[in-house]
Amino acid sequence: MNLPAEATPEMLEMLVNEVLKNEEPLPYSFYVDDIEIRSDVLHDVVEEGKRSTEQTIRIVYQPQAIFKVRQITRCTSTMQGHDHPIVCLHFSPSGSLLATGSGDTTVRIWDMGTETPSHTLRGHTHHVECVQWSPDARLVASGSMDNTVRVWDASSGKGGEPMKGHKGCITALAWEPFHSDPSCTRLASASKDGTVRVWDVVHRRTLFAMGGHTAPVMAVRWGGDGLIYTGSRDKTVKVWSAKDGRLVRTLQGHAHWVNALALSTEHVLRTGGFDEKRQKLGDRSEAHAHAVTRYSTLIARQSERLLSCSDDFTLFLWDPSSPKPIARLTGHQQPVTGISFSPDGTLIASASFDGSVKLWHGATGKFLRSMRGHVGAVFCVTFSPDGRMVASGSRDSTVKVWDVATGKMKAELPGHADEVYGVDWAPGKGERVASGGKDGAVKIWRN
Repeated sequence: MNLPAEATPEMLEMLVNEVLKNEEPLPYSFYVDDIEIRSDVLHDVVEEGKRSTEQTIRIVYQPQAIFKVRQITRCTSTMQGHDHPIVCLHFSPSGSLLATGSGDTTVRIWDMGTETPSHTLRGHTHHVECVQWSPDARLVASGSMDNTVRVWDASSGKGGEPMKGHKGCITALAWEPFHSDPSCTRLASASKDGTVRVWDVVHRRTLFAMGGHTAPVMAVRWGGDGLIYTGSRDKTVKVWSAKDGRLVRTLQGHAHWVNALALSTEHVLRTGGFDEKRQKLGDRSEAHAHAVTRYSTLIARQSERLLSCSDDFTLFLWDPSSPKPIARLTGHQQPVTGISFSPDGTLIASASFDGSVKLWHGATGKFLRSMRGHVGAVFCVTFSPDGRMVASGSRDSTVKVWDVATGKMKAELPGHADEVYGVDWAPGKGERVASGGKDGAVKIWRN
């Protein structure tokens, strides 16, 4: 199919909808290599010197989110309750509940319909370092400096019997994805003891332990294709079989501690059978089929990719099936501590102690732009569910919202009395951002 060089995104969108025979027109983004077409092909690709008029140009289209998240502008609630800093927070897959973990040894669940406390979960005897919702939104897992993992029933607040085995602080948790296991019975935990354990949460027992790291394990992710990924202070990322804990390969390249991992499939894995239209799980088999379809559709466009970040100031983008990285992402001037893929996997955001948030191309790792405005280290970063905005939390006590397309700040959200350690954008329709940190308060931000 031949197209004029002056073809605009609007023209291309009409064409794609026509060719695909979409009953209702859907929005698309268009790329030549890793260059997004924003005005027209001639201006964005040819005049910029990326391609010659003598060349045949291949344009790739990608569907955008059909819904649009409204801009976050104000604080609607400051929820008090924790007596110590909030170390971690995580929205449920539907976005209707929020779990927070604190240095006061408790986990709290907050109802987002009323923006009020729902349950206080007591049992840990030391700081809670991580919280993670099961993909069916039924359970909340927590990991603590008391070396135990606990799993709680979100609706009643009951449960929470300790799962013991680790000999060091629990640093990260990851549930098996809903499309792989709709019963949500398997959970992975990473620890400073250098091991990762996979638990049967029903019988509260270790199924197997993975002990190949030689230093604390700081990150764990459960992928969509039967693999578990871990990042350690031994400078390596390891890939394991989720079936039996066998080591598949070791990914090397970082020159310092690995701080965090992210998956290009993360949004779909996290939300399972939920999406912006489906806010309740309903029939489990139907929800499972929905989750399988969502995951299959996503990886049909591009296979699952893994991202790691480090105290060596870099990020690495990996195809987990290869020991060689797709790209080494350089540009930060200080340790990189927070990373996130956009929901469709096409963009990467990174947060660094250098005070910047950077955007990168999700398939190639090519640097796109820096977003500056924080006056202290940036600890965390999260995308809106439509992928059009990024929120970041910083040592400077603010949350900032950025426009992905322009890199400009859309909103500065002051209000915390101290450092912001955690920020999460609610899945579903993306109506809320939650933040927490050193002042012990949970803040909810809305449009």
